[in-house]
Amino acid sequence: MFYCVLGFMGFLAIVSFVVAFLARRLPDTFNEAKFITFSMLLFCSVWMSFVPTYLSTKGKCMVTIEIFSILASRVMKQNYQHILTLEFALKEINDNTQLLPNITLGFHIYNNDFSASVIYLASMELLSTKDKFFPNYKCDAQNNLVAVIGGPNSDVCLNMATILCMYKIPQLTYGSALLMEKQTEGVFFQQMFPSVALQYEGILRLLLYFNWRWVGVVYLNDVNGERFVQEVLPTFSKRGICFDIIQRFPQLTFSVFADQMVKEGFETFLGIMKSSANVLIVHGEIQTIIILRMVLHFSEFENIPMVTKVWIMTAQMDFTSIPFQNDWNLDFIHGAVSLAMHKKELSGFQNFVHDQNPKGKREDGFIKAFWEQAFNCVFPVSLADQEESTICTGEEKLDSLPASVFETSLTAHSYSIHNAIHAVAHALHVMHSTKSMLRSRRNGGIWKLLNKSMWQLHHYLRSVSFNNSAGKKVSFDENGSLIAGFDIVNWVTFPNQSFQKVKIGEVEPSACSLKMLNIYGDDIEWPRRFNQTCPLSLCNDKCHGGTSKTKIEGKPNCCYNCLPCPEGKISNQTDMDDCIQCPEDKYPNYDQDACLPKDISFLSYEESLGISLAIFALSFSFITAVVLKIFLKHQNTPIVKANNRNLTYTLLVSLFLCFLCTLLFIGRPEKIPCFFRQTAFGIIFTVAVSCVLAKTIIVVLSFMATKPGSQMRKWVGKRLATTIVLASSFIQASICTVWLVTSPPFPDFDIHSITEKIILECNEGSAIMFYCVLAFMGILAVICFTLAFLARKLPNSFNEAKFITFSMLLFCAVWLSFVPTYLCTKGKYMVAVEIFSILASGAGLLICIFSPKCYIIVLRPELNIKEHLMRRKN
Repeated sequence: MFYCVLGFMGFLAIVSFVVAFLARRLPDTFNEAKFITFSMLLFCSVWMSFVPTYLSTKGKCMVTIEIFSILASRVMKQNYQHILTLEFALKEINDNTQLLPNITLGFHIYNNDFSASVIYLASMELLSTKDKFFPNYKCDAQNNLVAVIGGPNSDVCLNMATILCMYKIPQLTYGSALLMEKQTEGVFFQQMFPSVALQYEGILRLLLYFNWRWVGVVYLNDVNGERFVQEVLPTFSKRGICFDIIQRFPQLTFSVFADQMVKEGFETFLGIMKSSANVLIVHGEIQTIIILRMVLHFSEFENIPMVTKVWIMTAQMDFTSIPFQNDWNLDFIHGAVSLAMHKKELSGFQNFVHDQNPKGKREDGFIKAFWEQAFNCVFPVSLADQEESTICTGEEKLDSLPASVFETSLTAHSYSIHNAIHAVAHALHVMHSTKSMLRSRRNGGIWKLLNKSMWQLHHYLRSVSFNNSAGKKVSFDENGSLIAGFDIVNWVTFPNQSFQKVKIGEVEPSACSLKMLNIYGDDIEWPRRFNQTCPLSLCNDKCHGGTSKTKIEGKPNCCYNCLPCPEGKISNQTDMDDCIQCPEDKYPNYDQDACLPKDISFLSYEESLGISLAIFALSFSFITAVVLKIFLKHQNTPIVKANNRNLTYTLLVSLFLCFLCTLLFIGRPEKIPCFFRQTAFGIIFTVAVSCVLAKTIIVVLSFMATKPGSQMRKWVGKRLATTIVLASSFIQASICTVWLVTSPPFPDFDIHSITEKIILECNEGSAIMFYCVLAFMGILAVICFTLAFLARKLPNSFNEAKFITFSMLLFCAVWLSFVPTYLCTKGKYMVAVEIFSILASGAGLLICIFSPKCYIIVLRPELNIKEHLMRRKN
């Protein structure tokens, strides 16, 4: 009838699975078929493994195995190493005659099944006489309880503390840090786990080290997980970490609520797959990888491609699995990074583990069950069993198992158990060695502790400090937490369902803030999707040089746009909040990601423009000197004497000086040249223009004086010409004197006009005075041009008016175009424009006025006679 019951349940399960599987593709809104399909698949997997195991056991063990199969989701063969570590540590202590002489430590193991009711029951048994369940009545003479070591989950320790703390029983927890609600409970706990705050700081430093600013969080639905989300994640946000998703794992159950677990798991799976973050933090306990694998298995069941992530796992987690996960792929964990408590290999532990087998080992209540699951075989009880199943020989080797089934290398949880047992032993040793211990009695050479002295062990546990058998120091802080750091571990998987944990760094508690995290793994294995390059986990691409971040409304701070830097600014780092201004002596490059030194710019003799202008200036000076020499040589000829010979000489000398003064504008600006160049140019050019003006006035007055009875004759002469030149020069000199006294020119540099250059220039001091000088010259030129234009029709023999008209037209055209051109140019080209204007206007005067005369004097001397001039006049 028993098998009929099981058969009917199996028939219903198979029918439910088939119907749900066929209906899984129906519209999703009201369709739970996909969740029912997956939950019934788990249900069938569990009970299919139940039948052969049940049939392979006989007698009294049947009841135990039945319960074991119902709780198959909680059987984790990887944890058998914890039992072996316990045995190994006790063997070390009992073999050490110096530590606890004449005392033998024993142990009793309770399988808590991660169930609060089982933990409460075990706690009550500890308060009863052996094999008799009478809580609070214990009369054993030999089995004296010294301490309780609980783990690997925090819930286990919290549940046992509810009862054991009332009796002040020393308790040590391994595997997870506790968050005690009551201060009194915490007094009786020693945590074989470093400060949880150090772990969270290590995770934060790890995220910042790899610049993973956009991450997801998946956490176990327990007290520690909720506190992590509510209290720790906000501190991450303050340091620039943003969260794409924050989701809970479903509660692991194989009861009637399995379909709800599958539905929640599917929602978690979709959230993980849709997340744009490449890095996800997993906060959980030792069994969390079981849940993670079940959630990720939806990718195969639902035919949804699994997006590989970089998992960052807390130190409480370790690899565990349940039977029907043995054939599942391990690629999901390749490249993961986790924290693990500092550990060091124990001498002799590997050999101790490899030597384990059911034949040569005293029965511990676990090894046969572990052996059958690990090697997928059974220990026969009858001949019929040998025909039905693979037989366990007991000669199988543990080192032949892949790490996903059983790790032979020491795990961090096992290392914590080893330290916990040694901590109790050393505390007992100190307590027996001091005068403050309670009285004890000796019976047959064996020390027996009084039960009432158990609470005194707390003081010694809290202050114990020793070196374990691996040579590492073990001690506790004032809060009862282990003083130790964390290893940073990289998970590497292999095709044979095995994996390796490679240490790539450390988180040190005693190091300074800047050196708390130390990454030294050069060859970190990343998930294969990232082609062995460090993954990026950002909300958007980084803002590279030349751009700065700008916030996107409604998005977290890690999500932003990139704006080009404004003109004149750069960003030379990625993800800069704002662009920066280059120093005054530098300018942004084309990409605006670096500042380049500005070139010094001035019109120098070493460049073609400066050389060309200097050559022209010297050439015109030389020509002017030649013309002056010609006129001096032929000073007594009529053409030279005509129209005031002294004015001619003065004009030529002033033009000669004008051409030479342009050399003051070329070269590196210095104090003296800057001080004199504009005023020298203004005064000399004023002399030249005033000479031309005087010539024009004399021409007009000369012909007016030739009329009978004219009163103009008395004005014609050297005195008028001298007066005009001196008066004009005096006015210009006065303007220049005021300029030099009030606001003189000085050497300066301009860093703003041209982005790429620093312009060395002569600052004019007062722009108003500079334009006053130009304006006065302009007035003289306009008057001269007007008079010459009106006198251009006078007889040609003694008349220079037409040449003066043309020369002044050219002069005015040059200087009228000079003003806008000068204002529009910068740097050395501004200086070049002024030099060109001086040379052009001076050359215009020289050529237009003196070239006809030089032609007659040099080439047509026969025309340079008074008779010819008089004949032309008539």
